[in-house]
Order: sequence, then C-alpha cells, then structure tokens
Amino acid sequence: MNGKTALVLGATGGIGGEMARRLRADGWWVKALVRSVEAAGRLPGIDCGVGDAMVRDDVVEAARGASVIVHAVNPPGYRNWAQLVLPMIDNTLAAARAHGARVVLPGTVYNYGPDAFPLIAEDAPQTPTTRKGAIRVALERRLQDAARAGEARALIVRAGDFFGPRAANNWFSQGIVAPGARPKAIQDPNTVGVGHQWAYLPDVAETMVQLLARDDLEDFARFHMAGHWDRDGTAMIAAVVRALAEPTVRVKPLPWWALRLAAFVAETPRELMEMRYLWKQPVRLDGARLAARLGEEPNTPLDVAVRETLEGMGCL
Repeated sequence: MNGKTALVLGATGGIGGEMARRLRADGWWVKALVRSVEAAGRLPGIDCGVGDAMVRDDVVEAARGASVIVHAVNPPGYRNWAQLVLPMIDNTLAAARAHGARVVLPGTVYNYGPDAFPLIAEDAPQTPTTRKGAIRVALERRLQDAARAGEARALIVRAGDFFGPRAANNWFSQGIVAPGARPKAIQDPNTVGVGHQWAYLPDVAETMVQLLARDDLEDFARFHMAGHWDRDGTAMIAAVVRALAEPTVRVKPLPWWALRLAAFVAETPRELMEMRYLWKQPVRLDGARLAARLGEEPNTPLDVAVRETLEGMGCL
C-alpha cells in the first residue's frame, strides 16, 4: 500500500475536485472513479478508472493501493437521496475494509435539529427533522460503527454551505448568482437579520489535507469548520456586490414562493424547500476544536473567495 495514494469518489464535483487538486499538490498519487472516458478527460494528472460508485466491485477495485478514500459523491440536484446515499457509503466502506483505507467525508449540517442550534459542537445530539438529515445521520453512524469495530477509519469534516470557483451544485450558484454570465441581478435567499454559515471549498480541502498529515488523528475523527459566518445575512451579498464593482446592481429576494409551487411537480425544488429551515434561523458550527488541533483554521478572506468563485463561474 502506498501511504500517499488516495481514491477520490466524486472528483468531477466541487469538493471532490478540490480534494483531488489539493492532494496532488501535497505529493499524493490521486486516483478517481468516473462514469465515462469523457469525464476522465476533465481530470488531467489524475489516474482515472471508469466505473460506478453504486457498483461495489468497481469501488473496491478502484481503491486498490489507496490509504485514503475521499467520499465526495452526492446525488445531483439533491435528488434520489433515499435510493443512492446509503448504498454508496456501504460500497466505500467495503473498499476501506478491503484495503485498510481511511474514509474522508465532507459533512453537512443536515444532521442536526433545533435542539443543537444555534452553535453546534461535534458532540451535539443528531436529531434531524428532515429526510435528508436522517439519511446523513445513518451514513455517519455506519462510519462510526466501522471505526469502533476496528474495521475502517474515518475523518468527517463538517462545514457550512459550499461555494467556490469550480462548484456548481450549491446554494451560491443555485440561489444567489447563476453561472455563465455577468449577473444582471443578485438573488438573496436570506431571512433579514438571520446569520448563515458558508465554507469556501479550497479552504475545506486544505483543512482535510492538513488533518490527514497529522499522526494524532483518531480512528473516528470529526471536526467542525467555522468557515465564513455571515452574522446577519448581509455579508455574502455585499461581497458579491463588491466583486462585481457595481454598487447599483439589483438585489432581489429569492422567490421562495415560486420554489414552493414548483415543488409540487419537480423533485429538485421539493428537495431545496426541505432545506429552507436553514435560512430561517441561525445555524452555526463551532470550529474551536479544529482551530486548536491545527493551530489555525484555513480561511481565505471573504472578498478574495467570492471574487475567485465568480471568476470561476464565468460571472466576471
């Protein structure tokens, strides 16, 4: 086994792609499991194999020689969670058991309910109120049980809503600024005065790689990132306006009413509406333990992160 060989599942996505790039920069040999030759062509410098994360034999074979498996696969557009999420983590765990690898998982705040709000520590009770939250709790429990049984190791890094220059399936690109052109208007999904937490994907990847480099990492390690805390829901929108250098650009509320209507006939709006509660109350992750472990959490200044995101999205 190569101590610095990693398999990235979901390497064509946001956090998976960032992890693949950051691991390569740190001297890792990076492998990826992709669904087509065309997808492999979008990952230069990565050892790509064609396969499916839903096929256990494909994942086990792709992980051969790896000491780390980055599990960054998610159903696109928040769809089909019940059918896909748990079978995929079971396949990843099978590969980890077969090859003695550590599973690295980007965590979400979906796991928590109001009893854990507003400031959430790693040991807060996980009593979600949504279907996706219950699925994420079951997913993480599988990792924890495997670690306790000595069958596999795991690292979970939980962060706020993702944004970044190469990320598409997130609230920033779906709810604030559409990719591909300079925006004529900015949508604001926030509830006035309510804080919201954001995570810049390159910072998330940097955090994971720094943790993997440590020799004091527990078999089941779980950390929360502080990320960018927008205390009243205005900082992110203001940063977008500054990056566009157009102080008079129109800012309009996200039409939640239209999403609610679309949810009657379309699955993606229905899944987005299930997460609206995260925009109606402050939900913040406590990053104190991570900062203590690393000395300082990786944190790109918000204005820099937003500008790089908009450039990567083709909006500047």
